[in-house]
Amino acid sequence: MEDIYIEKVKNGDVEAFRFIIRQYQNMAYSVAVSVVKNEFLAQEVVQEAFLNIYQNIKQFRGDSKFSTWLYRIVINKAFRIAEKEGKHTFDSIDTIGEEQDDTVMDELSSDERKYFINEVLMRMPANESLALRLFYLQEMAMNEMQEVTGWSLSNIKVILHRARKRFQVELEIILKTEAKSIL
Repeated sequence: MEDIYIEKVKNGDVEAFRFIIRQYQNMAYSVAVSVVKNEFLAQEVVQEAFLNIYQNIKQFRGDSKFSTWLYRIVINKAFRIAEKEGKHTFDSIDTIGEEQDDTVMDELSSDERKYFINEVLMRMPANESLALRLFYLQEMAMNEMQEVTGWSLSNIKVILHRARKRFQVELEIILKTEAKSIL
């Protein structure tokens, strides 16, 4: 069905492009915010990416999934804007400690979990946050992540491993801070 809309857009159908925007805007925003760490910059990234896609849709050959092509554009734009804004997009793993247990997260409501997950992802380095979003939220396979990010499979595995560890540490810090503020 997506192919039909893409062909319509290639033929100049603006309404078909609106369908594509509605279909992908939330995940494109999520990917962008994981890199730029700012809601307004993420909106700018997504707008520029969709404009770029509309202008260049005739170049999409269908060799990969459309979503892969779209996310690749969003990621490239996000990293460019992050560099331009002077955002620190990669970080070392030196501060990572041992993994913690998940019992505290089990006790939180769904809305609280979403809030804390997003808070942690905003604190993480862009590459790790992006990897977690693509792998867990978008449920991409590693080979698809490789197409979208341009990273090697071994690099993806390392980034995911580090990201999982950092996520645990950052979550514990946030939850301790939250608990202290409540008390």
